[in-house]
Amino acid sequence: MVMALAFFLLATAVTTETTTTDTMEDTYGSAGSERVAIIDINTPIMDADDIIRQLRKYRKRGSVKAIVLRLNSPGGAVVPSHEIYEEVRRTRKHGKPVIASMGSVAASGAYYIACGADIIVANPGSVTGSIGVISEFPNIKQLLDKIGIGHSTITSGTFKDTGSPLRPMRPEERAYLQQTIDDIYTQFVDVVIRGRDMEADSVRQLADGRIFTGRQAMEHGLVDTLGTLYTAIRIAGNLGKIKGEPRVMRERERESLLDIFVGAHASRSLERLGSSLQHETPLEYRMLY
Repeated sequence: MVMALAFFLLATAVTTETTTTDTMEDTYGSAGSERVAIIDINTPIMDADDIIRQLRKYRKRGSVKAIVLRLNSPGGAVVPSHEIYEEVRRTRKHGKPVIASMGSVAASGAYYIACGADIIVANPGSVTGSIGVISEFPNIKQLLDKIGIGHSTITSGTFKDTGSPLRPMRPEERAYLQQTIDDIYTQFVDVVIRGRDMEADSVRQLADGRIFTGRQAMEHGLVDTLGTLYTAIRIAGNLGKIKGEPRVMRERERESLLDIFVGAHASRSLERLGSSLQHETPLEYRMLY
């Protein structure tokens, strides 16, 4: 019975997105009608739909004068990171300021997104940077040989089964994948150059995958200022021309059936696992930890 429940919960998580449109909006702060909206990115970035939905909603809402992206993520897949970045830039073109606020971790794909904002605010102890691309290919051939399992693969071309876990990678495959990684890496570097108005050589010296504290990132020109979420809200209010203390709003998810069964923290972990399985990709802007 317990095992059946576990499989049911995992299956539910696999078929559930990491976020949901079944949300409520909390509003707090001053009594004014002009607001700053906070959008939270708290998980590995495997899907862009919900963040794009929120960006579009708040940029159309007249009472919302600016948006704060609260980033607390090690990064994630290449495409959703770029899609969110482009939506941030589009929001700014519509005249709505966007401020990136870094939490504990805002690295790799999360930093990619931050480069689209008007201003980047980091806590001195935030972990950021990790500018680069990673692709992992596990190999289980030796394990299969030990237990006596063989396999045969028929392909239509030399590179069709590149990255197969059932055999070692050939040198020509490694070279081919390296070219792909290098192209996507160049795209990341170009985003940093444009977003931070830095020289290409300066960015490449920093873009070797290493991480930085918020204070180090500011010394290198990767962020604009040090501060907290409140600092970012205050800056957003100023850019949005809000007089006095900004009124703040943000979405929160309604409690789900999975939350009730296993608790909110375990529920989010299962949902992240499910999303990762659904949106698995060999190329990521992600910090390993």
